[in-house]
Amino acid sequence: QVHLVESGGGLVQPGGSLRLSCAASGSISNINNLMYWYRQAPGKQREVVAGIDGSGKSDYLNSVKGRFTISVDNAKNTVYLQMNSLKPEDTAVYLCNVIIKTAPFSTPQINWGQGVQVTVSP
Repeated sequence: QVHLVESGGGLVQPGGSLRLSCAASGSISNINNLMYWYRQAPGKQREVVAGIDGSGKSDYLNSVKGRFTISVDNAKNTVYLQMNSLKPEDTAVYLCNVIIKTAPFSTPQINWGQGVQVTVSP
């Protein structure tokens, strides 16, 4: 297991930016790994905001495309979520999820961070 620690959340005005970081206690650079950012707003289901695989291919929730960018710094074992043009509806707890696989069909090791609050409000 790797321990994940998120940071970078906070209160921001609409239109503002935040960068979330998810620091892992071990290497996450295997090409078979998958990294995600989820979010959960009060009274709503948890949803995937963005994901990136070990080759660098990424995808996004439709409502954040063009505003959010997920990236990985393998040297720092850290996953980032750059969030621009934030909207009140982006308010949620954001959670980092890293799935470690030593090989394409190996048993996945699923790791979660503790979550970080993002509040977008005037």
